[in-house]
Amino acid sequence: MNRRPRLLATAALGAATALLLTGCGGGDDDSTGNDKIAGAETGGETSASPSASASAVADRPKIELPADLTYAFDWPKTGDAAKDAVLADSEQSIKAVDLAIVNQDALDKAYLFYYEGEAAANTQTFIEAYVKAKARGTGAYRYYDAVVNVSGSDSASLAYCEDQGKAYDMYLETKKVDKTAVTKNSYVLYNTQLRKNADGVWVIEKLLSQRGSTKCQP
Repeated sequence: MNRRPRLLATAALGAATALLLTGCGGGDDDSTGNDKIAGAETGGETSASPSASASAVADRPKIELPADLTYAFDWPKTGDAAKDAVLADSEQSIKAVDLAIVNQDALDKAYLFYYEGEAAANTQTFIEAYVKAKARGTGAYRYYDAVVNVSGSDSASLAYCEDQGKAYDMYLETKKVDKTAVTKNSYVLYNTQLRKNADGVWVIEKLLSQRGSTKCQP
């Protein structure tokens, strides 16, 4: 899961095989991307509302992130209830990872609500890198070009792009923001495999990323 700048690239490397959690800005990493420490997302968005899938589950975790961390989800509703639910839950899953980093808690309940199995294990390692560095994300993330497919009643895939050009790592003790130049590596392609669980939540089981993907370049 390649979300965020690259200061903890090496720390997240172990988890990067299946889930490359890294992030923003530029950098010289390769297209498989294990850049900086990874973060997550929340803030103003322009996409499928979480309510699209919230009806299935009444007690979803509340995700409140700092005002300096914002997100734009440029993936409008499809008009298909199942696909829109996948998009809505995926928005929340992205933000939930950032919440864990903000809370400096690698076992934060919010992200574990949306991640299972391999994806959960790799995400935990990703978050731990931020906790160890005493850092979190700041700035603006944009998500676009989403392609969602639903197979049967409980299986789906979602591919999407992320623009990390205006998102950075911030060290909590000094409040220093590690700004990086925008390069081709500021754009990341994600591929996720999801399953609809017994509670009606589309949870992520696998997450792969490719930094610098030509599919996501502006």
